[in-house]
Amino acid sequence: MMNRHKEACDFTIFGVLGDLSRRKLIPALYQLDRARLLDDKTRIIGVARHELSQDAFIARMQGSLETFVGEPLDSEVVNRLLGRMQYVLINLDRPEEYRRLDKVVDQEQRILINYFSVSPFLYGNICTGLDHAGLITPTTRVVLEKPIGRDLATSRAINDAVAKVFTEEQVYRIDHYLGKETVMNLLALRFANSIFTTNWDHNTIDHVQITVAEQVGIEGRWGYFDKAGQLRDMVQNHLMQILTLVAMEPPVDLNGDSLRNEKLKVLKALRPITRENVEDKVVRGQYGPGFIKGKPVPGYLEEKGGNPHSTTETFVAIRVDIDNWRWADVPFYLRTGKAMATKRSEVVINFKRLPHNIFSDSYRKLPPNKLIIRLQPDEGVEIEMLNKVPGIGEGIELQRTMLDLSFSEAFSGERITDAYERLLLEIMRGNQALFIHRDEVERSWSWIDSIQDAWAQCNEPPKPYPAGSWGPVASVALLARDGREWEE
Repeated sequence: MMNRHKEACDFTIFGVLGDLSRRKLIPALYQLDRARLLDDKTRIIGVARHELSQDAFIARMQGSLETFVGEPLDSEVVNRLLGRMQYVLINLDRPEEYRRLDKVVDQEQRILINYFSVSPFLYGNICTGLDHAGLITPTTRVVLEKPIGRDLATSRAINDAVAKVFTEEQVYRIDHYLGKETVMNLLALRFANSIFTTNWDHNTIDHVQITVAEQVGIEGRWGYFDKAGQLRDMVQNHLMQILTLVAMEPPVDLNGDSLRNEKLKVLKALRPITRENVEDKVVRGQYGPGFIKGKPVPGYLEEKGGNPHSTTETFVAIRVDIDNWRWADVPFYLRTGKAMATKRSEVVINFKRLPHNIFSDSYRKLPPNKLIIRLQPDEGVEIEMLNKVPGIGEGIELQRTMLDLSFSEAFSGERITDAYERLLLEIMRGNQALFIHRDEVERSWSWIDSIQDAWAQCNEPPKPYPAGSWGPVASVALLARDGREWEE
């Protein structure tokens, strides 16, 4: 069961000087402290391998708040938060140095939470060091950032290293999309509204589109991205998690095990994509030179520090089929890419057309209704439907209209919570509902590996598309073959 009470924690961030910590974790902790959601005894312990005095560390953390909070700071909250912080120098490769952490944590008074904001290939080293220092108790928790490996084999190796010292109940695997308001609202839309609950299957839904489009290119991440690619970097985690929430059966309750068991059933039902069908099911692309916001941008191969011969994909579109009763013959189309026309993440539920049209004078073919769930940048929900145009002319003229529930407008007095704020709070509460089970990670990797293997066997380069577009022409054909088109 989830705990709604505040608990005192020693919240330890390994890699506290890194980009994720500075941009997301420290600002999220500030907002939680501002909302009085941190226990008065909670402390924040930063771990890194750089020589740094306590004063210099505090100055850096204050600089992170000033740069990344994005709103005027409350000096009282800043001082309270900085007063919780302490820096510990540890070389993560040296188990003997973890005893320095033992001097500043108190597991009799506070729960020890270890947030691994470092490369996943260091997770095993940290677990070994914590164990060597005698810092692991039944209440200790560990937080793992994605990507957990680059395929099933490396994922298992990382999870095995963590499992040597932590039970599955102690592990919190983060995908920040699961903390977004609109992703969580999927549960409310589906299971709290009879209009959707009873119309959420192959009888009423024609197909589903999930788009996560990034307008930026690589932005200096060549070292990581060129070894990963868009399939591993985005589809394996973010898009697969959204897919499971859209497609899963109703859970018996909102507990972590109930939710995660239903998501796992979806992953087990995914139809494999292999060498035999990959050309019909998947489009991979790589952006070339183009224009974004009216400004010229280089192609992927021309990016600074890049490999001019790289065949890494920056775009993927996939037709996914789920072989179960609910989704028989209902395709899910996934699309994600870098250097796209705009930044947009959304889920579009396309309902079936009506079988008979009595308004043929206005519409030769009645367009289907659509439920559009916007994840970013403007979070909200839209329903596209047909209404009569006002007037007393001959006949009934129809027009497409949108029922728009914008979160920022509907809840104008409420601040939209950042995903990391919610996730950090749920870690402190001991609620695993918004985190990913090991079985989910491995089942997802198994499905993704099959696509990677098919690409390797086919040995075809990614299809080019200009930066600032919606991807390769072949991605349009992917839907056109089925008589459908992308929502744009």
